Amino acid sequence: MDSQKYCFKENENVTVGKACFLISNVTAGPSVNLQQEALQRIISTLANKNDEIQNFVDTLNHTLKGVQENSSNILSELDEEFDSLYSILDEVKESMINCIKQEQARKSQELQSQISQCNNALENSEELLEFATRSLDIKEPEEFSKAARQIKDRVTMASAFRLSLKPKVSDNMTHLMVDFSQERQMLQTLKFLPVPKAPEIDPVECLVADNSVTVAWRMLEEDNKIDHFILEHRKTNFDGLPRVKDERCWEIIDNIKGTEYTLSGLKFDSKYMNFRVRACNKAVAGEYSDPVTLETKALNFNLDNSSSHLNLKVEDTCVEWDPTGGKGQESKMKGKENKGRSGTPSPKRTSVGSRPPAVRGSRDRFTGESYTVLGDTAIESGQHYWEVKAQKDCKSYSVGVAYKTLGKFDQLGKTNTSWCIHVNNWLQNTFAAKHNNKVKALDVTVPEKIGVFCDFDGGQLSFYDANSKQLLYSFKTKFTQPVLPGFMVWCGGLSLSTGMQVPSAVRTLQKSENGMTGSASSLNNVVTQ
Repeated sequence: MDSQKYCFKENENVTVGKACFLISNVTAGPSVNLQQEALQRIISTLANKNDEIQNFVDTLNHTLKGVQENSSNILSELDEEFDSLYSILDEVKESMINCIKQEQARKSQELQSQISQCNNALENSEELLEFATRSLDIKEPEEFSKAARQIKDRVTMASAFRLSLKPKVSDNMTHLMVDFSQERQMLQTLKFLPVPKAPEIDPVECLVADNSVTVAWRMLEEDNKIDHFILEHRKTNFDGLPRVKDERCWEIIDNIKGTEYTLSGLKFDSKYMNFRVRACNKAVAGEYSDPVTLETKALNFNLDNSSSHLNLKVEDTCVEWDPTGGKGQESKMKGKENKGRSGTPSPKRTSVGSRPPAVRGSRDRFTGESYTVLGDTAIESGQHYWEVKAQKDCKSYSVGVAYKTLGKFDQLGKTNTSWCIHVNNWLQNTFAAKHNNKVKALDVTVPEKIGVFCDFDGGQLSFYDANSKQLLYSFKTKFTQPVLPGFMVWCGGLSLSTGMQVPSAVRTLQKSENGMTGSASSLNNVVTQ
């Protein structure tokens, strides 16, 4: 990433340097134009640099705000953790105090019981001792003998002689003592969680192909405690560093176990995609990697409702035949035309030959039997691909391209300004390629979905089975004007898939294709003006 940034800045300096050199060395006459061009390059470079710096300032402000918010959150979490720790210590302390009190009560009760028993035995023993002492003074032998027997019996039954003179419990309480030295050491070692280092995305190992993006990364330092990775991505139309303002939210893919991930089935409706990744251990997520921007450019277009036939119901990438669609609108249009008639010809009645090149929203609406709708984005260079799927009960439809000058009564494939393949499921089933009112029957099965490949610079228009990538037909020509995707539909409907890269299989077939192109010489190798 650093080397790429350095090269970019170096190129900027070279551009500015060359421009300044031209301004300082060009003197007069026609060279003023060169000075203006050089100055324009400097202005453009400065504007780009200002935009880059402003984006960086926005990023710094966003980061500063994040530091403040995250610090506040972390402090709150720290207070909660310590409060939880204090709460646990208080609970343990309370439990241990209860244990000590219970042990104290048990021993006290045992000793109190022993004291009470001893006091009772002592009282009885003292009474017996006093009785025995008095009996020594009895002079009558019989009474003395009787008293002696009583004393003997009482001594035998006296509780004093059955008492254990050993305490049932001791005063030792050491078994309830504590030593928190280890716990204190543990508390003293409390520290912040170990955070994984930021991974590094390797742009060389990343792959953008077939509307899929594979992102690969690595850890700069080995960390065996990493549990998984989190990949975040978002679409953008800006190259370079991700922008803070006016951007889409990051989309998150969690719990990735490896060091690469493939996003498939994407619609490339933006020029670029930003990616960043972070490593996670069992406890916490680490820093984000430096973001990487990958190019995801593809042709995106909708259907042009402003020039479509009134019997077609058009919504973005769907078109459907509507037999009642134009009746009310046509009568209104005729009424307006009649009211507005004057000596000046109506712009709508200007002939096709004298009409200026059409742009979106300014060309005539298709009418008559030209049940046509064009795409709203012209193809002027490069290779492009899109797919078309017809409704199962569609009776007739065409798919192809046309120049902007296609007349409002013209049907696809019947002029030298349009190329298409046509499917007819009404009365008889036919599948054919059409151009300049010439037809080439195709001896292949009509696929469920048709893929269209347009190589503007190479002068090639090819049609494929979108699922199997089998080549259906190819036109070889030389496009002399920008072309628009074109569609005709009658008694049915079509749906489009745009924002697609040229599939790898199609690129491979294009390199080796020569069979069907050569077999259709009557329709190919045509240069149209």
